[in-house]
Amino acid sequence: MIMKVPQFEPFMGTEEYIAIKDCFDKNWITEGPKMKEFSSLLCGLMGAEFAVFAPNGTLALYLGLRSIGIKPGDEVIVPDFTFIGSATSVEMAGAVPVFADVNRDNFQIDIDSCEKYLTEKTKAIMPVHMYGMAANMSGVLNFAKRHNLLVIEDAAQAVGVRYNGKHCGTFGDVGCFSFFADKTITTGEGGFVVAKNEKIYKDLLYLRNQGRLERGSFIHPQMGYNFRMTDIQLAVGIVQFGKLPEIIEKKSRIIGLYREKLGNVEEIQFTKVEPGSTHIPFRVAVICKDAHRLMDSLSKKGIEGRTFFYPLHRQPCFQYLKDKGQNSQVLEDAQFPNAVYGYENGMCLPSFVGITEEQINYVCENIKAFYAE
Repeated sequence: MIMKVPQFEPFMGTEEYIAIKDCFDKNWITEGPKMKEFSSLLCGLMGAEFAVFAPNGTLALYLGLRSIGIKPGDEVIVPDFTFIGSATSVEMAGAVPVFADVNRDNFQIDIDSCEKYLTEKTKAIMPVHMYGMAANMSGVLNFAKRHNLLVIEDAAQAVGVRYNGKHCGTFGDVGCFSFFADKTITTGEGGFVVAKNEKIYKDLLYLRNQGRLERGSFIHPQMGYNFRMTDIQLAVGIVQFGKLPEIIEKKSRIIGLYREKLGNVEEIQFTKVEPGSTHIPFRVAVICKDAHRLMDSLSKKGIEGRTFFYPLHRQPCFQYLKDKGQNSQVLEDAQFPNAVYGYENGMCLPSFVGITEEQINYVCENIKAFYAE
């Protein structure tokens, strides 16, 4: 009998529905009181003083880049292994994304690779905290200091994750989070930008609020845009925040079950947790023999696997970078062996918060059956 096991399902219930109703009862649906409450909760968790919301994670990165002064012609180092929004946000700011390889242990940005792509135009580095664990921020910060670079953290998958006791997203000049449906906590769509200091924070306020600090005024001292959220979304976020301890506990249990049931399967290797990092599994990421054939086999059994990220240097939309004529833009597989290895050999196992032990057993049994054949 085929059992359906999706890759992901949102962890939502009646609590979120009731929270939305409160916005309608009070007749305040644009960004307002819920924004202040949710922001206070997040800043308390992260130990941050300055932060603003954004409509989604990609636009959070765009706001972050703009607020630290990234401008057309600048280059920003981005890991080759990440969701495309990390790089398109750079392009959106008018700058050039320069891809660096990742390590093979957990596919976090590789500092040795970054060294190869420095030019006089390099202005920032964007570490991405991948799959619910931190990048090597000690290495990133040392690299940035040596080369006088700004640091923008893509912490979309890292709400609640800490490195050496400090929350991800608070190491750099800005840190950017996502509340998309599959993130640790969700508002459906949404983003959050943590700023290092008050100056960057004020620039963020101008950028996201039509070039003014407060609404209700028709005088706009700076150029800005509408990057606000709604209290309807933020009400959902407040409820989700309250569920964070439960989410962390369930996520830890899920990866524990997978490790227990697949630990003796020679063809499966779990990614290693970065030293100094906590781990809230955004996905259960594994390296496996014949990964793509395995996913095809599981799909026929109703199990939705997912590939690792397609390397950015292979993306059709970034092939224009080959025409730049710069050494930093060599878009060949040989330059990014670990990103390519991850895509060709990596798989994300179903790990949504509500997955049952019966479903996990079903997934593991079918993986074992595939390799037994």
